Amino acid sequence: MQRVLVVDDSPSVRQQVGLALKPMGYQIVEAVDGVDGVEKIKSDSSVGMVICDVNMPRMSGLELVETVKKDPRFANLPIVM
Repeated sequence: MQRVLVVDDSPSVRQQVGLALKPMGYQIVEAVDGVDGVEKIKSDSSVGMVICDVNMPRMSGLELVETVKKDPRFANLPIVM
């Protein structure tokens, strides 16, 4: 089962994405903003894909991508915004 990290400051958006993906066999991990998302990406090596909002407090989605892609371990991690 592939783990998908959903990064969005809106709980209802995270819930809707999870409801769409869980029936297809994906396991959902949630993050409330970019900072939380980066921490979860770095601490959970089983995350296989990220679905990310653009506008969030503390760290935007663009900043998350920039931060994550600087680390060679995550160069091939798919991130959808």
